Amino acid sequence: MSRWVRWSLVGVAVVAFGVALFTLPLDRWVLDVVGWARDAGPLGVLAFAGVYIVSTLLLIPGSLLTAGAGFAYGPVWGTLLVSPVSVIAATIAFLLGRTVASGWVERRVEASARFAAIEDAVGKHGLKIVLLLRLSPVFPFNLLNYGLGLTKVRLRDFVFASFVGMLPGTALYVYLGSLVTSASKLASGTASESTGRQVLYWVGLVATLVVTVLITRIARRALDRAIEESGEDPGEGQGANDGDPALSEVERAALREMDS
Repeated sequence: MSRWVRWSLVGVAVVAFGVALFTLPLDRWVLDVVGWARDAGPLGVLAFAGVYIVSTLLLIPGSLLTAGAGFAYGPVWGTLLVSPVSVIAATIAFLLGRTVASGWVERRVEASARFAAIEDAVGKHGLKIVLLLRLSPVFPFNLLNYGLGLTKVRLRDFVFASFVGMLPGTALYVYLGSLVTSASKLASGTASESTGRQVLYWVGLVATLVVTVLITRIARRALDRAIEESGEDPGEGQGANDGDPALSEVERAALREMDS
């Protein structure tokens, strides 16, 4: 199969998924699952977890499901259910992104020194960056799972930072869901306006600013180090070539002859 055909199929699949996402009654289906799981005992818990994982992999927003866990199981048990399940779902997406797109990433790194430097920065400071990204509302949770799979972030750093970073938002949405008394109110978001949500928004906004500054600074430093290690210094003229470690002994000898 040619590359053109492969990308055409991917494009068709993306368009079809987008149409389905905005036309199918996904909210209604989610509420049906939550309502059934609430009265289905252990089987309902397993079904809820499965639906949550599949929704995450399909890039379907999980806020309604997360709130639904609070509606079905209460604030404590809902949080204890959603927190590990969301991390499992995120990890699966992370590994898919790392394996499926690994070849593309390798080609990008080989073709661009700047991309390689940024990639190296994210790899070395992955725990801190992932944690801040998880606290930020600007970066979509489901898409971020795949995107981070394209970086050098270690799996254990991704899992730990995702667990810690997603916990506040998870607990808040579960708690909001536990406040509603019917599925219709859950769907309408009646309980969503609260002081807690506003606090989470501002915390996330601060995290967004921090992660933007952090990534920029780390990437710039990594790029500077990469340039220094390669022996390139754009601030120096031709006279510095004699001490350039990237030149061979023969080239340096030839330059000395020309200078003399």
